[in-house]
Amino acid sequence: MAIPNVVIQLAYLAAAVLFILGLRMLSSPKSAPRGNVTAAVGMLIAVVATLVDRDVVDFKWIALGAVIGGAAGAVAALRVAMTAMPQMVALLNGLGGAASALVAGADLISTVVDAGSVPTGIVPTAIVLSVLIGGITLTGSLIAFAKLQEVMTTAPITYPGQQVVNALIGLGMLSLAAMVIMDPSELTAFWALAGVSLLLGILLVIPIGGADMPVVISLLNSYSGLAACATGFVLDNSALVVSGALVGASGIILTKIMCDAMNRSLANVLFGAFGAAPEAAAAGAAQDQGTVKAYTPEDAAVIFSNARSCIVVPGYGMAVAQAQHAVRELADTLEEKGIDVNFAIHPVAGRMPGHMNVLLAEADVPYDKLVEMDDINPQFPETDVALVLGANDVVNPSARNEEGSPIYGMPILDVDRAEHVFVIKRSMNPGFAGIQNPLFFNDNTMMIFGDAKKVVIALGESVRNY
Repeated sequence: MAIPNVVIQLAYLAAAVLFILGLRMLSSPKSAPRGNVTAAVGMLIAVVATLVDRDVVDFKWIALGAVIGGAAGAVAALRVAMTAMPQMVALLNGLGGAASALVAGADLISTVVDAGSVPTGIVPTAIVLSVLIGGITLTGSLIAFAKLQEVMTTAPITYPGQQVVNALIGLGMLSLAAMVIMDPSELTAFWALAGVSLLLGILLVIPIGGADMPVVISLLNSYSGLAACATGFVLDNSALVVSGALVGASGIILTKIMCDAMNRSLANVLFGAFGAAPEAAAAGAAQDQGTVKAYTPEDAAVIFSNARSCIVVPGYGMAVAQAQHAVRELADTLEEKGIDVNFAIHPVAGRMPGHMNVLLAEADVPYDKLVEMDDINPQFPETDVALVLGANDVVNPSARNEEGSPIYGMPILDVDRAEHVFVIKRSMNPGFAGIQNPLFFNDNTMMIFGDAKKVVIALGESVRNY
């Protein structure tokens, strides 16, 4: 019995509403789990409606794909550490782009080769956009993964005339796109377009430094949505059009928010080779800025014994050490001692948007304790202790004071204005920006060197026993 088209469209409408509600819930850590479930239900409705609507000849390949994909997703969910989530997101972005490009390409080939006809109307343009954006997303995401996983250098890879080369390749890609749109039966131009888009994805991401990978991930996420939206037009599937548009729009909005948080334009992120510090800045970083004061957890416990307030500043060092649970236990201990504890969240701390929020939420830190940068900064001058856990560039006063610094103008957390500053780091190595942090040499700063988790556990014991 055929299902009326109006029922299918109503199912797609219901799915779209659930997507929007789920996306809205993701704006808050407290409602994010419900948002995930809501959006997942919407996707289930969309998939079932599509399977009912389409004349499926054989379900075995669909079942096989579902089993393989479900198994891979389950293994990833159980085994991929939270510190590796940025890499996982990058891979998922790439696979999303690849899926869109493959589906659109398969539709073109089946139409031209198998059916002996030529797609018309908006379909050729949609196919071109899907393959073009999907190809760039795939290889760009793989490069982002490699940089985050540090299987290749995290520093920008540049060479003379790079922008000219990229521009020429871009022009060639547009020419090929025009050829395919005007004559979709010309499969040679189509294959060339696919190859050039894959190449351009690599060339666009290699000159971007590791410090900007959170922005790149967000942008590539947007690309994957746009590719899916284009594929929706190829397949005449309204649910895919809506869901792809939502992902594309939300990714662009998040990218803009993150660029604003660093006081930089998207063009500067993509073409500024941030992380390749100029010689003057590198020389300044190498100069002797003074002597750091190394302390022990026992020394820090003495300071905490007289404190009434503490702001914890999580960074990538906390993520690497998987110290979030130990940090929450330390916060509980401090509050038992009558110390008010809050967490300062910088928009680009870590390696993906919301990285610190996710880690602390996993450790059951109350949501109202996670305070955004603009709200927490006025509190630092009145705070007894700022505890920095592996953060570097986002607490670097050079962003305020040194016009020649690569990070000058970037909004930072004003930890240096607290009465006492404890910084837990493994070493004095600089952050992704490649510059030294003068905060570490301040008179009110005390360095505690070591693995963040071990240091925090020792600090908690010392505070309890003091």
